[in-house]
Amino acid sequence: MKLKKFAFPTAFTILFAITVIVVGLTWIIPAGEYQRLSYNSAEPSLVVAKIDGSHEVLPATQATLNDLNVSIEINKFTDGTIKKPIAIPGTYERVAQQPKGIMDITESMVKGTIEGADVIVFILVLGGLIGVVNKTGAFNAGLTALANRTKGKEFLVVFGVTIILSIGGTSCGIEEEAVAFYPILVPIFLILGYDAIVCVGAIFLASSMGAGFSTVNPFSVVIASNASGISFIEGIGFRTIGLVIGTMGVLIYLYWYCKKIKKDPTFSYNYENAESFKQRFLSNYDPNEILEFSWRRKVILCLFVAAFPIMVWGVMDMGWWFPQMAALFLAIAIIIIFLSGLKEKTAIDGFIHGASELVGVSLIIGLARGVNLVMEQGKIADTILEFMSHMVAGMPPSLFLLAQLVVFICLGFIVPSSSGLAVLAMPIMAPLADAVGVPRYMVVSAYNWGQYIMLFLAPTGLVLATLQMLDISYNKWLKFIMPMVIFMFVLSATLLLVQVAFL
Repeated sequence: MKLKKFAFPTAFTILFAITVIVVGLTWIIPAGEYQRLSYNSAEPSLVVAKIDGSHEVLPATQATLNDLNVSIEINKFTDGTIKKPIAIPGTYERVAQQPKGIMDITESMVKGTIEGADVIVFILVLGGLIGVVNKTGAFNAGLTALANRTKGKEFLVVFGVTIILSIGGTSCGIEEEAVAFYPILVPIFLILGYDAIVCVGAIFLASSMGAGFSTVNPFSVVIASNASGISFIEGIGFRTIGLVIGTMGVLIYLYWYCKKIKKDPTFSYNYENAESFKQRFLSNYDPNEILEFSWRRKVILCLFVAAFPIMVWGVMDMGWWFPQMAALFLAIAIIIIFLSGLKEKTAIDGFIHGASELVGVSLIIGLARGVNLVMEQGKIADTILEFMSHMVAGMPPSLFLLAQLVVFICLGFIVPSSSGLAVLAMPIMAPLADAVGVPRYMVVSAYNWGQYIMLFLAPTGLVLATLQMLDISYNKWLKFIMPMVIFMFVLSATLLLVQVAFL
């Protein structure tokens, strides 16, 4: 009897299994909470959310924060730098156990999808825009022109994309927004002779490495520094060193991998899906069909490409989020429809087809949020944080920082949001540095580096959505990313120990 070949579970099955496990943990891990502090700009005042559900309104002054043992400047609340409620140190209490049941497994999946509606709409509109551009033939004509101009210099494209996205990660924390870059860059990489792994390496790996060694990223290192009561400028020198070395590591690793698959395409970790992947992203591309790269198609491609720097500008300078980014892509799609000369039905069919191809990616994001909902409703995340804070307290400086790195690797799985983890953990963890005798910025570095090490692996983050889009199984991703995970861990630990040595 011939045994069937084992097929690694899909992203949907992995998230379902994780949801079941987390539901089980709500029966085992004691429930507990910290009091939360937020700023009410309408009055203005500071509001303490008590564990019993009541609220205490306090004056919005530095004295109030000092009384609460919150080492943050009051202006960080009043100017809107800190928007989310923060955990108040020393207020953790056990609460009644709130175990989840069988119905919560599927209900959390539905509610998580509803909560992720803003991201889901953004992704669907992006897919629709791509579908419209495909209908115009602009992609096909542009890719043919690009293929002719990059022969023998293919890796320069990978090099450029890696540098740009690493800078985007360190400066403005490109994460979910990076999803928008796949549809424009994946066909280019395929035309250059690379595979799906190179696509995710140059986009997800590079942007995440940049965000991991954030220098001025407002969504991670800035908000974490503010929540720790320090300036984000503190420690920026070592973070910059980490950024340069980390980006060089990504480039060297991608160059090695690209060289291998150029020499032997079967070396590709995703070789078995190569043809289906090409059919999906190059369905409208025929190298034997020479489409005129007319002025109309050039303008359409320019409009499509222009949407991405506009999106980054909007996020960084205008405070945009997913609704505004989706509206931008929709506006570009409408302009392209009018400019293209396509029939109304042809254009709409293209939009719908493009959106439909990203439905799976959208659902993955919703299911991942469902896992986080179960942990929030089961009141176990705060308990894990309280346990870990006691575990690392009082250690020698070097061991303390290494333990902090490991703690934030673990917490990165539980709270995959960089800003969410910052406001939850930093008010609790940063003051522990005072007792150990190390500057708080070192804890900020451990937070940033640790959570992004986990980001490369955590199914509750963006990984599974990315892999679903690129038709890569999780086990193939692990094979590719583990050397970089080890590299980032060693680099992070070394930088922390060197900082202690300079005290």
